[in-house]
Amino acid sequence: MDWVINGKMTKKLLHKTSRIHLLFSIIILIVTAPVFYFITKQLYLDDADETLILRKKEFLKQSHPQLKKSDISTWNKFNRDVKIIKGKNLKKDSIFNTFYFDALVDENEPYRELNAPIFIERTPYTFTSRIDLVESEDLILSIAELYLILIFLFLIGQYIINKKLSEIIWKPFYNTLKQIEAFEIDKASKPKFLKTSIEEFNRLNQSIENLIDKNLRIYQHQKEFTENAAHELQTPLAVFQGKLDLLIQQENISQEHFEILTSLNNSVAHLKRLNKNLLLFSNIENNTFIDTESLIVNNFFLKNLDFFKEQAKATKLKLHIDLSTKLHVVSNPILLEILINNLFLNAIKHNIFSGSIHISITENCLAFTNTGTNVALNSEKIFSRFSKAATSKNGNGLGLAIVKKITDLNHWKITYSYTNHHHCFILHF
Repeated sequence: MDWVINGKMTKKLLHKTSRIHLLFSIIILIVTAPVFYFITKQLYLDDADETLILRKKEFLKQSHPQLKKSDISTWNKFNRDVKIIKGKNLKKDSIFNTFYFDALVDENEPYRELNAPIFIERTPYTFTSRIDLVESEDLILSIAELYLILIFLFLIGQYIINKKLSEIIWKPFYNTLKQIEAFEIDKASKPKFLKTSIEEFNRLNQSIENLIDKNLRIYQHQKEFTENAAHELQTPLAVFQGKLDLLIQQENISQEHFEILTSLNNSVAHLKRLNKNLLLFSNIENNTFIDTESLIVNNFFLKNLDFFKEQAKATKLKLHIDLSTKLHVVSNPILLEILINNLFLNAIKHNIFSGSIHISITENCLAFTNTGTNVALNSEKIFSRFSKAATSKNGNGLGLAIVKKITDLNHWKITYSYTNHHHCFILHF
């Protein structure tokens, strides 16, 4: 399977190397096939030339001394491929290709012919000897075809063997890659890599194991610090807010002091919400909410709808809610309620005065659309903790991060889009 990264198609290393080897083999085949054919043909012609020369030597040694002019016609009659003809004024031997008509096949056939000057009874004649090249052409073509078939089978076999061998050799690497892709730092299980006889893969696995162990320790320390800090802050925050409430209720307090105490009280309330959300994050990551059941999403809207209407009324927001479709999901009821509440509060807190909120439920989706800032939020950072895109003077930067955490835990998907000055969050179940 290939991947697309930054708009470019990527290829597996195994496929890329195999294609390079295959392309190289095809080029070699295309180049060597005609070279092999012409070399084979030339070798056959050289062999034919040697045969013609040998015939001439045998003639000069065995027949020429006794041959008379009167014997030439008889000689030619009984020798099909060796003839003695009238002189051509040749000064030396010559070998060439020519064609002769063959009555048996009723067509011209290629021949290799030797012409050599000789004298019979002091009269110049020409000794001719020829070899039919038809059979040689067929033989050369057969050899070339056999060569091509063998090379083709060799290449196919080489490709299959290389592919299978590479798959076996690279199996530990793909196992490592698969486990890294499936690894989640907030899960308890660690990857278990295959042992291999290849040193480089063992070094890679060992390096990854060390890196994972180091990051797990850091993550565990951070999680414990967050959980402990949140727990430890609960009591002093509660005491601090209680003291502020007592001061605010004093009768002899001035207006200036009242405003200062009210501001401090709002800050403490913000800290308490932040502390509560940090504890919630810790509980979610520790799999505290593991019990699930079949739930109707519509019921969770109706449960807190009056509260959200009061919140919306404070800034004159218009609510448009469509709950005509009944949506069933399997989840932990506490997490589902937190999810809906956070999305609802996000739509209210990050809205504008006299804005609007549209909420709709379809067969497998829950959509929140609200007015707000006239610029799109950063979709890559909006669900991050304490992201600037997810914070405001009314928020603590954890609402949408908790939403994302809950959707990931339930294997749901949440998307964000910005169209016509409206921010839209769609939860896909």
